[in-house]
Amino acid sequence: MKTLLSRLLPVLVFACSLAGPTVSAEESSMKTLDLSRVENLINAPDWVLVDARLSDAFNGWKLDGIARGGHLPGAVDFPANWLTVDDEAREQKLRAVLAGKGISTDKSVLLYDVNGKDARKVAEFLQTQGFHNLHYFNLKPWIDNPSLALVKWPGYQRVVPAEAVKAVLDGKQPESFENAGKVKILEASWGDEDESYSKGHIPTAVHVNTDLIEPMTTLLPPMWPLAEDSSLLKTAQSFGLTRDDTVIVTGEEPLAAYRVASILEYLGVKDVRILNGGTRAWERAGYALETQSHDPVPGKGFGADKPLRPEVIDTLPELQTKLTDKQHFTLVDNRTREEYLGESSGYSYHLKKGRIPGAVHGFAGEGNSYSMSHFRNIDGTMRNPREVLALWKAQNIDLNDALAFMCGSGWRAAEVYFYAEVAGLKNISIFSDGWIGWSNAGLPTLSGEPGQGNKKG
Repeated sequence: MKTLLSRLLPVLVFACSLAGPTVSAEESSMKTLDLSRVENLINAPDWVLVDARLSDAFNGWKLDGIARGGHLPGAVDFPANWLTVDDEAREQKLRAVLAGKGISTDKSVLLYDVNGKDARKVAEFLQTQGFHNLHYFNLKPWIDNPSLALVKWPGYQRVVPAEAVKAVLDGKQPESFENAGKVKILEASWGDEDESYSKGHIPTAVHVNTDLIEPMTTLLPPMWPLAEDSSLLKTAQSFGLTRDDTVIVTGEEPLAAYRVASILEYLGVKDVRILNGGTRAWERAGYALETQSHDPVPGKGFGADKPLRPEVIDTLPELQTKLTDKQHFTLVDNRTREEYLGESSGYSYHLKKGRIPGAVHGFAGEGNSYSMSHFRNIDGTMRNPREVLALWKAQNIDLNDALAFMCGSGWRAAEVYFYAEVAGLKNISIFSDGWIGWSNAGLPTLSGEPGQGNKKG
């Protein structure tokens, strides 16, 4: 029989290989800079300012009892909690993140936080990656001086940190919920409760099966198109939802949460938000999931007999009309590059490959139709919107255009839609039928690299 040590040894070796070489307290020491010095470093070309707090604080939320939310102008985010994400390729991914954010050894690095701990953890990791010119700043003096600017995304409230959801459950009123009525929490996932919900969900959350908003067609090939407006309104009423509600949508897989949230916004629910990072973010914050089932309490009426925000969803005919406006409209294709080029359909149940003529690749993920790696951080939270907008600008997507986001069937596009809202984009929509709806309708398609003898379908 193997000893306990022999069983643990491979695990210990593996853990050490992820952590890299150890760094002593003396080696990880940083020079502390004062407020006046940091003021002069804003936009300095040979410095990089790194926010080591949770990405929610970077986005604009007032966490840890601070008076103002947001980040230093020009700063990038590299939260300390990314260092503990359970991922076999974590260190490799983190090195790629450093490169992508311009955090390099040839620059002086200023790490900041408000608790004196997060920056220290990031500094210790950077030391293992060959960084030595590290400096520290406690952000509180900057926060407490209202004359000094902090940057926060225009729609940061739409994507909610676990701490804010916990405050709501505790009967408190976190920021931006001041005018909210009773907050309702929904857990969105495909299938019955035993597929995901019963294994653990945010306390009090009511399960929403995505089949309720996307019933499977009885014809072949299979499709899960968006339900008719009347059916969507009945579903909302069956969950006791009204146009005046504040709703937080959660889920183990954020894609499902964003899909349901986008439909609630389409129907006209006043205040729709999503838990940033889903239930995994809740657990990382140290909060417990529950397994108790909560039945929805039907309401007397939604408060409208038709969707109040029809501009959120583009129908197939509406998209065809918009595509004729080549100067002021862009269809953003949020699928993998292989799907966009027509090398893969992205789905086991859908064989048609290609893209919609005129669509510009706007990224999603890599490898499969569930990946959102271009839009999420390593912990599954929303990526820095500045980096998302830079991706689109590199594709020559004019952010002043009307933008419609699409994917295979609407899930990935819904997540991108909310991130665009967080970034402050206004004239945006979702082509909900996506590639599956377009190609099954027998409409023209293209494949291959754009502008290089594209093959017409």
